[in-house]
Amino acid sequence: MIITYHGGQFVKITQGDTVIASNPFGKQSKMKQIRFAARIGLVSMNHADMNGVENLSHGDKVPFVISGPGEYEIGGIAISGFLSSKPVGKDGMLNTIYTIDLEGIRLCILGALASPDLSPETIEGIGDVDILIVPVSGGDILSPSDAGKIAVTLGAKLVIPIAFEDAKDKQLMAFLKEAGAEDVKQIDKLTLKKKDLEGKEGDVVVLEPLAHA
Repeated sequence: MIITYHGGQFVKITQGDTVIASNPFGKQSKMKQIRFAARIGLVSMNHADMNGVENLSHGDKVPFVISGPGEYEIGGIAISGFLSSKPVGKDGMLNTIYTIDLEGIRLCILGALASPDLSPETIEGIGDVDILIVPVSGGDILSPSDAGKIAVTLGAKLVIPIAFEDAKDKQLMAFLKEAGAEDVKQIDKLTLKKKDLEGKEGDVVVLEPLAHA
């Protein structure tokens, strides 16, 4: 499995020929448009910075788009969506948390989560998390301390912070301090197999935001 980060909430997950794109930038976003073919497109919130599934098609290849809570299975990949209890921002937008079961690895993508307080039902539905992708930008969504709190709540083996500008981003640095991971260096991609998760407990991986696909 290869995981790359493209800025904002945009994450790309590749397993063999399968590509999953989570929260790609839309046409109305101020973020640089990134295009590549994906088998599955996940949209946590109908916001211009997160709903650009039109950029995931190539030729006759069109992604299967998931944009809300529910249970899904696409080619043996199980995906579950859980609606966040707290609306986001002044417009009260709704956010969906996703879990993905891929090659024996369970990922959880929190999206634009506004509160670290998840219902017991949501925590049970999310289950055991191998890789947690969590925003740390603060504002309308999780603060660095909230991100650290939810990482502990979900007991993730690996934690990948997102929604930061660069390595010197103050919110990222605050999260790393909160997690006791101030010495972690940025990498351009995370490549791993299930066996690589053995012995991990809340380990932090910082991915460099890529400007290309």
